[in-house]
Order: sequence, then structure tokens, then C-alpha cells
Amino acid sequence: MSLESLAVRFGTPLYVDSADHILERLGLFQRALSGREHLICYAVKANPALAILKLLAERGAGFDIVSGGELERVLAAAPEAVDRVVFSGVGKTAEEIDRALAAGILEFNVESEAELELLATRAKKLKRRARFALRVNPDVFAETHPYISTGLHEHKFGIDIRQARRIYREAGGNRWLEAHGISVHIGSQIRAADPFGAAAARVSQLVAQLRQDGIALQSIDVGGGLGIDYHDGRFDAASIVREYVGAIESALAGFEGRLLLEPGRFLVAQAGALVTRVLNVKRNGRKTFVITDAAMNDLIRPALYQAYHEIVPVRPRAGKSRVVDVVGPVCETGDFFARDRRLAPVRPGDLLVLLDAGAYGMAQASNYNSRPRAAEVLVVGAKARLIRRRETMEDLLATERV
Repeated sequence: MSLESLAVRFGTPLYVDSADHILERLGLFQRALSGREHLICYAVKANPALAILKLLAERGAGFDIVSGGELERVLAAAPEAVDRVVFSGVGKTAEEIDRALAAGILEFNVESEAELELLATRAKKLKRRARFALRVNPDVFAETHPYISTGLHEHKFGIDIRQARRIYREAGGNRWLEAHGISVHIGSQIRAADPFGAAAARVSQLVAQLRQDGIALQSIDVGGGLGIDYHDGRFDAASIVREYVGAIESALAGFEGRLLLEPGRFLVAQAGALVTRVLNVKRNGRKTFVITDAAMNDLIRPALYQAYHEIVPVRPRAGKSRVVDVVGPVCETGDFFARDRRLAPVRPGDLLVLLDAGAYGMAQASNYNSRPRAAEVLVVGAKARLIRRRETMEDLLATERV
């Protein structure tokens, strides 16, 4: 599929996603876990496009949600998959809990004793028994960006694993609560399997203790967080999945219940690209700036996390590469995609592609500087279809009143 033709047809900036790539990654997990009961719950926050949710649901995936809005997306895209939804997040509201109970989701991943009390209250009011899993904090260090590390005791996520046994026992006296599983999530963009295995081992010990208490959990949710390579290196996804699953399976030896995984980035990041057009090439003193029509409101990861994305011309020109900053037109010095990056020669009107942008790209896009959000296209085989139209100024102004 020609990115040049897509840019002409749909304009720029433009997000392009590969359905085949997404399904291939899903299949890696499903095949690696074919020997045990499992459910792959896609982390909706990575890319919540309805078309992608529908695509995954049709292949048997479930969903990990962190808000009532994400639940509504699942219900809009694949209502038949609502019983494959787990609801995570530290700040669930009563309204969100009511909606999820009424919809009949699989389980709530509960992150505090106060939340468990609220869940019990709402379940009683609605006369619906609530299945829950405590999200325990295993205090396992994972080498990743501090903003996306979640498994240490100083983080806002989860319940101290040392308190979990008592909480499960106390919850057993409430007729409106069902201790269905246990959950753990230690962070995102983690490239090594060992931290996942260490977290799963701590959970496995707790599950064994609960069994002694007469509490037989049906599922263990080991979360997501498996990372990718954003640089231009060899990336053997199948091997990485096998190593990851092997570490978890080894740690959970003896557990015969259902295993839940919550991959997000690993499924969609490398399936997506952001196509942008060069507006100008500007020299300021010793610095050369390549100014594009995409900006930090379209892809904030470089500004927010100092994240790296490969940037390549769609149609490379001959000539010597040079060191440039690739930036957008937003009125912020932090509006950049790359600093001091070696890039092949480009001219105004050329197309550039920011690779591995399928996760947390469109999902974190905003209207900063009153910029309409980009269009998004899904490529299926040799066909492309628009799955999110480009916003207009009418869209941006529709909610406001003078």
C-alpha cells in the first residue's frame, strides 16, 4: 500500500494502521498460550479506534479498560465481547461501576479497599454480584521510563500485596462480592521477561495462601507492559513472546485456572505510522529545522517521554544526510519529534513517516493550538479504509458557547 497515495487521498497528518500486523501479533500470544485456558485482553488505551476493537474482538480478544468511556467504545464496536472485559484503574466512579455491572463485564481489577467497598455498595444497590480481582502491587522493579512504571510501593497503583490475603478473607463475608481472580501490572515498555516472571511468582505464592484459606481464584491477570524496539534494530516478536510467556508459565506452575494478559503497545505500536508533510526547512545559526504539518498535538510521546521514533522519507532523495531537528508548527519549544537526528535530504512538500506510532499516538492526540486531530486509516490486505475522519473546526467549536 503506497503511503504517498494515502497521503494524497486522505491528506496529512495521517495515521495509518496495518490490520494484518495487529492480527499477527495477537496470534503470537494465542499460539504461545494454546496449551492452557487464556484470554488476551487488549489494553484499549493504546489505540481505542472502534475499527481496531472490532477487528480484535472478531479474533477472540477481550479488553482491558480504564474508564467508562473505554467501556462505551467496546460496547459500540463489539457488544458481544463485553463479558471479556476487565476494568482497571485507580479512580472508578460510582457511575462507571454501575454501567459496567449492568453491562456484565468479566471482572473489576480493584485497586484499593475503598474501591472494593464502593463496588460492594453499588452491586448491592443494583442487585448484581460483582466479580473482582485485587490488583496487587508486588514491589517489583522494572527498568522503564518512570512515568510508566507501576509496580513499586511508591506508585499510586494497586494494593500492597502483604494486605491482600486479609482483604480477600474479609470480602468473603459479602454476598455481593465474588473473589474471581487476582491482578498485577508492573509497568509499560518493559523489554526483559524476568520482571514479569518475578511479579507472577509473588502472585503465585499469594494464590497458594488463599487456597489454604478456602479461596479458590479462577483467574490470574498478569497485566501487560511487554515492550517493543523503537529503534532501527532486529526485532523477533515471536521469540520475545515465547520468552515472556515462558517466564510467566514457569512462575505460575500448578495454577490450572484462566490466565489473562493485557498487551496493548506490543499489538499495535509497530502496526502504525504517522505520515506528515514537510512545510519548510529552516536554518537558524548552526541548527537546521525540518518543520512538518504534524505536531506535538498529533504525537506527544517525544515531548512527554523523550520517546524515540524512527523518521524516514517516503521517497528518499539522493544526497548526503545531515543532522536536523524535526519539529512541528505548534508554539512550544517542546514541539519536536527528533533533535539532532541524522536525516536524508528533504524539501518542502516531501512526505516523512514516523514509525511505530500505532500505540499512544492517536490515543493521546489533542486539539492544542486549536488544531483538528488527524485522520486515521486502517489497511487490510491491499485495501485501505478511513476509520476516523479528520476533525474540522466545526467539530472543535461544537461544544462551546459564547
